[in-house]
Amino acid sequence: MITWMQKHKKWLVITIWISTIAFVGAGFVGWGSYDYGSKGGAVAVVGDREISVDEYQREYSSLYEQYARIFGEQFNQEMADKMNLRKAAYELTVQKNLILSYADELGFDVTNEEIAKQLVQIPGFIKDGKFDKDTYIRVLNQNRTNPTEFEASMKRDILLQKVESLFRVQANKNEIENLNKLLFSEDDISIKILNQDEITVDVKDEDVKKYWEANKNNYKSQTAYDLEFNEVPLVSETFSDEDIANNYSKFKIDYKKEDGKIKSLEEAREDIIKALNLKATKKVALKKYLKIKKGEENFDNKKTVSEDKLSYSTENNGRIQKSIPGDLLKPFLEGDKYIIVKVVNKIFPKTLSYEKAKDLASADYAKVAKAEKLETEATLALKNFTGTNIGYVARDSFDKLEGLNKEEALGFLNKLFASAEKMGKINVGNKIVLYKINDTRLASYDKSKDEAVKTTINNLYNQEMMNNLVKSLENRYEVQSTEIKE
Repeated sequence: MITWMQKHKKWLVITIWISTIAFVGAGFVGWGSYDYGSKGGAVAVVGDREISVDEYQREYSSLYEQYARIFGEQFNQEMADKMNLRKAAYELTVQKNLILSYADELGFDVTNEEIAKQLVQIPGFIKDGKFDKDTYIRVLNQNRTNPTEFEASMKRDILLQKVESLFRVQANKNEIENLNKLLFSEDDISIKILNQDEITVDVKDEDVKKYWEANKNNYKSQTAYDLEFNEVPLVSETFSDEDIANNYSKFKIDYKKEDGKIKSLEEAREDIIKALNLKATKKVALKKYLKIKKGEENFDNKKTVSEDKLSYSTENNGRIQKSIPGDLLKPFLEGDKYIIVKVVNKIFPKTLSYEKAKDLASADYAKVAKAEKLETEATLALKNFTGTNIGYVARDSFDKLEGLNKEEALGFLNKLFASAEKMGKINVGNKIVLYKINDTRLASYDKSKDEAVKTTINNLYNQEMMNNLVKSLENRYEVQSTEIKE
């Protein structure tokens, strides 16, 4: 995973917003079984700099949030563990501290004015169009940090920017113009599209069973949970006008219209009453939770539910998924009520019998058989290639490829221009495109594409510069590491 990131991801030290701000509004993610013993401990020592657990955890949280944005709801702690995200965060933290040690050696520093200049630009701390100290403190508290820690993190990132600026290079005009022509070169091609949907195969029971035998570990039951739970419905209380006004005064930034404008007190009245009722409900739920924890009360409900049938929000489902048998979860809000859950038992996936897996295995076998037959037909067709000439295409000529949707066409063109073969076959989705390059020409210089080309070259130059700097600094400063669990 680390090697992949080093080869393919942009240098993550470039901007202050990545590591310092990523957690604002998102919170920290779980740490699984990983533990350094205390928040104030040291993960590693780089030169004269100690890497605290807090600094490492921020890096992990930042990476986790970035991948969550990329992969969406399918990204979870299990996937993060498989990607070895803990080690990735650790190595990035060490790399950053190598550069910070170099900044110390150069005598670089960051003034309070520089921190303040960056601070007042962070959207999460803006209220009524300007930086608001109370909002700043509240957001940091919600994210389990404080101004001292947060501003220390900002100082580190500004120092990183200062060092990076020393090694920043810019492509010259000739490089931009030449790469402009090369990047957007054009090929005259002939193509033939073979579609898996047009392939037919005979799916026999003995073949499916043989396929299942070879792949039975892919057919498992869902993880399931034996749960005990209580639901605490929304409390309905009567609040004085003073209570409502006080709540509005403290939290009016939370009461907004669809256009983003803050509601007036009267417009927000129902929302405020609901918020106060939810607060009262939480108190009731916490009292019930403590009584259950002490054995003074029992649960009213029981159920066994598979992981894909957990009916709570993604966040609340995640709490159950990360639990271990015997865990009593603190009350969590679900809709207009609080839920108290105890995870009595966790039933891990088991391999399904052939009869239970047959339908899934049949569908998978048919796809594999079709794909194999399609490959065979494509290989034969390529030997006696006869395609349709579509003229010159560039990397963005997706609209010239009839028979492929936009995503497929762009995938084909990217692979085509990355290939060194004059004739070949390219897989895109459930299709194979046979191609023959008849001619190639450099594109005409297009000044409108200069900015994109310039950005590409500069990113490559600067990424390589920073990678080389880190390699040099690894030999310059001693790194005393604490073992990271993978």
